[in-house]
Amino acid sequence: MSKSDTWESDLLKLVFNNTTASKIGDITGLVGSTAVGSLYVSLHTSDPGETGSQNTNETSYTNYQRVAVARTVGNWTISGNSPTQVANAATITFAQCGASGATLTHMGVGTDSSGAGKLLYSGQLTSPLSVSNNITPMFTAGQLIITED
Repeated sequence: MSKSDTWESDLLKLVFNNTTASKIGDITGLVGSTAVGSLYVSLHTSDPGETGSQNTNETSYTNYQRVAVARTVGNWTISGNSPTQVANAATITFAQCGASGATLTHMGVGTDSSGAGKLLYSGQLTSPLSVSNNITPMFTAGQLIITED
């Protein structure tokens, strides 16, 4: 069984844009949060998997920390159908690597700024990224794409 294109779009808008999904439950629908809040983008050295949390296989290069991205239309763009997708609307820049590096293969989007938070989405990078001293990992606008289909 699959989701309809409309529901895929509504779901991504609820999660990434804090937009109410109408006609679910009572008359108000699935209501967005009263405060916008943020999602946290993470980098991983291997696949965190469907049973993983935000810190499963998360990188620990020197100076690394997750990046907070507010749940707004200004930060996340929802488009298309079959598949419906969300992409970062602005560049997401991580801390510059210090002395110890890592090879990054996956990214994640979750609910917490640190620790074992809820991992909402994860995926493989287009190609592995070797991070070493003075390298600054980033996703330019439109580069981080998550699909629902």
